[in-house]
Amino acid sequence: MTYPLRAVAVSGGLQRPSKSAALATHLLDLIASKVPCRQRLIELGQIAPQLAGATWRSQLPDCVEQELAAVEQADVLVVTTPVFRGAYTGLFKHFFDFIHQDALIDKPVLLAATGGSERHALVIDHQLRPLFSFFQARTLPLGVYATDKDFVGHSLQGEALIERARLAVQRALPLIELTPRPMSYPLGDLLVA
Repeated sequence: MTYPLRAVAVSGGLQRPSKSAALATHLLDLIASKVPCRQRLIELGQIAPQLAGATWRSQLPDCVEQELAAVEQADVLVVTTPVFRGAYTGLFKHFFDFIHQDALIDKPVLLAATGGSERHALVIDHQLRPLFSFFQARTLPLGVYATDKDFVGHSLQGEALIERARLAVQRALPLIELTPRPMSYPLGDLLVA
């Protein structure tokens, strides 16, 4: 018997509640509705004080190390970030600077971003895709970009966005389902809530 998929989302949003976190949660839920999985959401805003001052991974506290390990051990990764000055946030990049360069090889990664307007939609292809190409990850075919008008408060409301998210997960499923999963997880699996 194989265990459920380990689906981990990283939200680069610094506020709580966060539109990026809401989008990440929505995408995780869509994946879980199609494939049995254990979900974990990492909100970088919540670990920012422990993460921001570190230069080396050995300087990070256990709470941040656990989040990095969860990303490295994930079977599928969802990444979302708000657009800040035309790119992902600095804290988002700083977090991924600590990920081992071989940890994401062939890992399916669903790319998503949020921004104030549609003019930043290319951040997925011009910023996120190259970052995860460095890691040799399998960036999934469709990215999901949301603007402020796609939300009411911090809840997804835009019909076009909801349809694009559904389509992105639908097209990702063949790659996600091909992801090898272990027969068992090591004791102390980091995805256990």
